[in-house]
Amino acid sequence: MTNYKMKEVEGTIHFDGEMATKGFYFNKMCYSFNNEEGREAFRNDPEAYMTKYKLTEEQKQAVRDKDINRMLELGGSIYYMAKFAGIFGWNMQVIGGMQSGRTTEEFQAYLDSQGKGKNNG
Repeated sequence: MTNYKMKEVEGTIHFDGEMATKGFYFNKMCYSFNNEEGREAFRNDPEAYMTKYKLTEEQKQAVRDKDINRMLELGGSIYYMAKFAGIFGWNMQVIGGMQSGRTTEEFQAYLDSQGKGKNNG
């Protein structure tokens, strides 16, 4: 058996056991967005909903700021971030732009330039 060494990629947040523990309640909240009841309750009173799910103050602030990168740093799973993003009608191009420091349009243009965008399929 060979020892596998994970390649470090600058700017990448590794979602491991420690991060899963750190983000447990946050990800649980985002999972609740699978149903309309959860999404509606969050939209109606985000503060109460975040408190119900025991988010830390840092996590609450990241949600208030709609700061996907900070949410990931605080234990958010990208899978559950997609659930959160759906509440605001964001697609993966919006999230990709946020994560790469680009506007959505700049990120889409980048994908197109790499043959990976919606205009290349």
